[in-house]
Amino acid sequence: MPEPQLTVRRNDERSRYEIDVDGVLGGYADFEQVSPGLVRFPETVIDPAFREKGVGTLLVDEALRDAAARGQTVIPLCPFVRHFLREHEVPGLNVQWPPAVGEA
Repeated sequence: MPEPQLTVRRNDERSRYEIDVDGVLGGYADFEQVSPGLVRFPETVIDPAFREKGVGTLLVDEALRDAAARGQTVIPLCPFVRHFLREHEVPGLNVQWPPAVGEA
């Protein structure tokens, strides 16, 4: 079975990064521009058909690399994005960690 064709793109109209799996939308990572140079990632959604196949990891990796290339600071609100950042380094990315739940 051939490897699926995965393509990540930034969709500014919908304020999200999207990943296509063989031409089908496999998921997206929403972003919110807080101010120039500051962006929040509140949610990542992966189609259940593509979970546990590395689709979300590739999506978030590409999205964060793009944010780094744009010189943006990222606020990771999404649990998936937070977990990714704890496990992987994204060269040049500035991260502004949100307070932990229960912190002021």
